[in-house]
Amino acid sequence: MSPGGAGCSNGLLLTVGWLLLAGLRSACGTNVTAVQDPSLAPEGEGENEGENEGEEEAENEAEAESEAQTLPEEDVSNNTAVKEVEFGMCTVTCGVGIREVILTNGCPGGESKCIVRVEECRGPVDCGWGRPISESLDSVRMACTHISPVNRFKYIWKLLRPEQQPVILANDSAILEVRREVRPLVFECDTLDNNEIVASIKFTVYTTSELQMKRSSRPDTDAVLVFVLTIGVIICIFVIFVLIFIIINWGAVKSFWGEKSSSTEIPSELSSVRYKDSTSLDQSPTEIPGTEDDALSEWNE
Repeated sequence: MSPGGAGCSNGLLLTVGWLLLAGLRSACGTNVTAVQDPSLAPEGEGENEGENEGEEEAENEAEAESEAQTLPEEDVSNNTAVKEVEFGMCTVTCGVGIREVILTNGCPGGESKCIVRVEECRGPVDCGWGRPISESLDSVRMACTHISPVNRFKYIWKLLRPEQQPVILANDSAILEVRREVRPLVFECDTLDNNEIVASIKFTVYTTSELQMKRSSRPDTDAVLVFVLTIGVIICIFVIFVLIFIIINWGAVKSFWGEKSSSTEIPSELSSVRYKDSTSLDQSPTEIPGTEDDALSEWNE
């Protein structure tokens, strides 16, 4: 065979072998690029595969974070579902006050109830007529409705006049001190929180003569109350001392009451004896004639 014919036959064999190999790979469904060296792959395909892997990793991380966030929320919801909360009484009947938040289930230490926190509570805005915190014959001190801290609220003091617009005073503190005038005055204080009125209270400042008249017309019950309380305390102390004496000297007290009871029994016995003697004397005259008649009848026989 000539050399040219041998080269052609070798090339033909290689071509047939590659075709058979390609057919087998396509028939088995294998990916030819999977067995290839990554360095031999095109640059564009490598970049696309890297981007796809990065996107998959980012999606996996996001899913893990979302699962980690949802689990604590479910735990918190389960914990709060078990706990029961009730509210205490508000410290005020009007205006702004405070109240206790009480936990009735899930308290530490197995307690039946425990205080969780203290929160603000509100009642009706109108508090009606108030009483001054202090007053004398010359001046009066009044206070607005508030809770601590005092500087949290805004206070507006007004002087009310009949059939006229109220006069807003310059004082913006919670305490107002005024002097008594020749006529009674009416003041009103509005407590504001975030420009919202939460409480309103009024005060009447009487004149000096009206105050003296009220004090004189008021019954002086303090002295009577003190006297009654003093007498009651003295009587209670006396009774306690008597009981203590009886307990300590119980033997002497018992013998004394025994002698007294025996002395009362002797006169009763004497009276009963005397009664019997008197009854016997009353019956003797009637019995004597009967005996004499019997004796005479026997003599005659």
